[in-house]
Amino acid sequence: MLENPRSPRVRAVAKLTKRSARQESGLFLLEGPQAAREALAYRPDTIVEVFATPAAVERHPELRASAEEAGLDIVFASEAVLAAMADTVTPQGIIAVARQSPTSVRDVFAGTPRLIAICEEIRDPGNLGTIIRAADAAGADAIVLTGRTVDPYNPKVVRSTTGSLFHLPVAVGVELTTAIERAHAAGMRVVAADVKGADFLEHRATLAEPTAWLFGNEAHGLDDEALSRADLALRLPIYGAAESLNLATAASVCLYETAFAQRAG
Repeated sequence: MLENPRSPRVRAVAKLTKRSARQESGLFLLEGPQAAREALAYRPDTIVEVFATPAAVERHPELRASAEEAGLDIVFASEAVLAAMADTVTPQGIIAVARQSPTSVRDVFAGTPRLIAICEEIRDPGNLGTIIRAADAAGADAIVLTGRTVDPYNPKVVRSTTGSLFHLPVAVGVELTTAIERAHAAGMRVVAADVKGADFLEHRATLAEPTAWLFGNEAHGLDDEALSRADLALRLPIYGAAESLNLATAASVCLYETAFAQRAG
């Protein structure tokens, strides 16, 4: 059992909370039973190591069975070791190390995608994680992240996706112009979410067609160049006194409304 929080093995895992270490190694951290469970169920080939306290394994025996099925032995570790590895203040007793496995933008737009989310310069990890989760729930075909968007393998993003990171393709570090060109080549309409756009309800029917939503930065949205490349810009109506909607909430509504429209047809 690992008991020394200062051992080289523990320090190597702890470094993965930093983007530089993730970029250098191509690895990232999964914290908690939910993330480990989804990774083992959907992408067991990406898992490198699983660490857990004996108590956590007792609480989640299915994880041990899934790890064994994937050819992995769970490494028992003390609570102090798990705390040293974790990004959270109160880790849940299970941490896994996985290989990053982004999908190429070419593969994302291959075939006939009907719903894709393109994220441009989204900086808040919680927002990005929630958008990935909402896209997964809405049945989106993929997520495309531009080079100015937060790292999807940031521990906070990974936790916010609650496992959805392993459920659908994610393209990383894509030029926005490339993403839009690929969407058009795949026969998709690019729709920008923008507070200065047209009324959402007036164009609701158009969402039944293959749609690539374009979501921008939390503070200043999409710049003029990005908006000019979209086929349409839409704004969600505000019926109450709120100034605006949180980006992740607005994106969730847009994605679900599109899913409703496409399935109604």
